[in-house]
Amino acid sequence: QVQLVESGGGLVQAGGSLRLSCVASGRTFSTYAMGWFRQAPKKTREFVAAIIRDANNTVYADSVKGRFTISRDNAKNTAYLQMSRLNPEDTAIYVCAADPKPFCSGARCYFDAYGSWGQGTQVTVSS
Repeated sequence: QVQLVESGGGLVQAGGSLRLSCVASGRTFSTYAMGWFRQAPKKTREFVAAIIRDANNTVYADSVKGRFTISRDNAKNTAYLQMSRLNPEDTAIYVCAADPKPFCSGARCYFDAYGSWGQGTQVTVSS
């Protein structure tokens, strides 16, 4: 497993942008698929985006497609989530996860619930 630490959350107005970062420990970062999930108050955690190896193999939830971009820099052991055109429905705690082989189907990926997860970073979008 790897240890994950997120940063970059904050308060932003509707229509604004934020970039989240997820730094991973360890030397095997490049072998992991990286994913972003979010959990809003009183809602279950939902998949946001995943990057399997590189920008040519990404998956996005329908709710963020065209607005969010996931990327990674293996030299920095870091995954990113660039979020644009944010709206209040995007308000949530955003958590990153790492999995060597997640299951992806359609617009969703499933990461091992007992695998590597960060603590999360709060994103609040005001109207």
